Parts: sequence; structure tokens; C-alpha cells
Amino acid sequence: MTVKLGTTPTTGIQNFATKLTLVLFAVCIFAPIASAQKRDIIGSFRDWDALIIKEGNTKTCYMISTPKRSTANKKNVRRGDIYITVTNRPSVGVKSEVNAVMGYPLRPNSEVRFQVDGKRAQGLFTEGSTAWAYDGSDDAKLAASMKAGSNLVVTGTSARGTQTTDTYSLSGFTAALNAINKACR
Repeated sequence: MTVKLGTTPTTGIQNFATKLTLVLFAVCIFAPIASAQKRDIIGSFRDWDALIIKEGNTKTCYMISTPKRSTANKKNVRRGDIYITVTNRPSVGVKSEVNAVMGYPLRPNSEVRFQVDGKRAQGLFTEGSTAWAYDGSDDAKLAASMKAGSNLVVTGTSARGTQTTDTYSLSGFTAALNAINKACR
């Protein structure tokens, strides 16, 4: 056994006891925090899932979908999670807030483009790896166009200059939106 100067050797039992103590400590500290927030699925609506998070008397409802197809202008592009959410937070007056998670750091000061059924694209501002509508009015317009559409194409440019195109199905969008609107009034 090799021992570094200034340390004492530990046995396997001591290592196990130390690790067990740390795990139990973490469980005792974080379990009450995790239990304070309860997440439930409202329902699955074709290509969209609707969920509710309850934390005390506060409710947040959101719907989420992942792209049916993703392409990039370069080969072997690695991306993290890619999805879109639409969120209602009635306690702070937020309704139909649209958010796109692109799976990579976006080019600073760029816009992500949303285009429903090939019609005029709408720009969203970017921050990190996400894109947001500029205000509640834009959120409402995006949600209305997504309700009326059948597919959504989201395009963005990474900090490295890679251009991506993600195609989402809007099948089930209206039902999921109605579900979160009902659950979070």
C-alpha cells in the first residue's frame, strides 16, 4: 500500500462508511426540497405531453415536444437535448410562454426562427442554448399559429456557426395547450 506523506491509510470499511455517511447526509438535506415540488403528467396528446408542477399553492403547467427530424449544415454535429416548451405560470401572469432549447450554445445576438407550415417566420431572441419570444404578445401569436398549423420548423445558428433545422409535429398541440390552460388558470 502506498501512503502519501501527511495522510493516514484508510481501510475499505472506512471508505465505505465515509461514503455511506455522505449519501445519508445528502438524502436528509435534499429529500425535503425534492418532495416540496410535485410533478405530474396531465396527459399525452399525440406528439405533445402536458405536465403540471405543484409547489405549495403555486402551479406551473407546461407542454413539451421533441423534433421529428433534425439536420445541420455540417457533418457529425453533436447536440444536447432539443425540445420546445409552452408554459403557463398563473401566479406571475405568464400564459403560453414559448421556449426552444436548441442543444448547443447559440451565436450571441442571433435569432432563432420559428416557421409554421412554411408561412412567415417569427424571430425569437437567444440566451445561451435557448430562444424566447420577445414579449407576451409574441408568445400569443406563436401559440395561435402553432394551434392552426401542422408542422413547425425551427432554425438556429450555433456559436461555432453551425446552422440547424429542427422539424416538429404540431399534432396534439391544441389538445395539450387546452389541457395546460385548464389545469393552470
